[in-house]
Amino acid sequence: MRFGIVILPQYPWPAARRRWQAAEDFGFDHAWTYDHLSWRSLAGESWGATVPTLTAAAVVTERIRLGTFVASPNFRHPVPFAKEIATLDDIAGGRMLLGLGSGGTGFDADVLGQPPLSPRDRHDRYAEFVTALDALLRYEQGGDSAGEAGSPDGISVSGEWFEAVSARMVGTPAQSPRVPFVLAANGPKGLDVVCRHGAGWVTTGAEGATGEEWWASVETLAGRLDDAADRAGRPAGSIDRYLSLDSGGAYSLRSTSAFEDAVARASIAGFTDVIVHWPRQEGVYAGSEAVLDDVAAILAGLR
Repeated sequence: MRFGIVILPQYPWPAARRRWQAAEDFGFDHAWTYDHLSWRSLAGESWGATVPTLTAAAVVTERIRLGTFVASPNFRHPVPFAKEIATLDDIAGGRMLLGLGSGGTGFDADVLGQPPLSPRDRHDRYAEFVTALDALLRYEQGGDSAGEAGSPDGISVSGEWFEAVSARMVGTPAQSPRVPFVLAANGPKGLDVVCRHGAGWVTTGAEGATGEEWWASVETLAGRLDDAADRAGRPAGSIDRYLSLDSGGAYSLRSTSAFEDAVARASIAGFTDVIVHWPRQEGVYAGSEAVLDDVAAILAGLR
């Protein structure tokens, strides 16, 4: 089992730096931040930009992997975003994980004046977004390997949702063949995208479910991923499985025992990675940072 933690982009950099460095010192394998322009109950509070936050985190850490939890096409175009991620991965020394999702229906979905999208449209846009990012992030500047990924003429995209003409990238990818994708999906079509492009799959379980109902949904979704892998002819074990432990109505870091219980259940359900949230003083994910000291001892004992 590998362990990750989300640090929300809410803090002035001196306070944020302490958290990112502490996440590495505590022994977490990966650390993430949300990729939103604002978020739910915290929409009226301070909220920083994702890529600058992760860039700063990359500079002040050495080992821990860094990721977006999760980026979406709600307000991003694959060409500038791919260039940002490739540059960020270079700065981080090849430590980036790119979490991607279809995009929710909240503030991010209409802040730029976008019309509402049907679930089918959101999926189609997501699949096109992921496919374009896959091609762009494999690109080697001036390469001559087969196909568009090595073309000296750049990469062109002509889709229903995104257009690009002879896009150039950053140079040789820091990770080969590209930054690993950790893709969010629950439905069959989305899980098919995971099996085509994902190094990993991430889920928050069924929307609105809590307690035992939520855990049952998590197990069901894991089974759906197995089915999708069978359809794609891909070994199910080749896809890392990430579970957000704080999505089922209970905060996993409310106590050390709660954390250990949640990790044990995730392991039984076949997850390779779990993700928790850094404790906040109040509201969502409210808890005590003292619990992190105990969690660090647990992680050290598992190494």
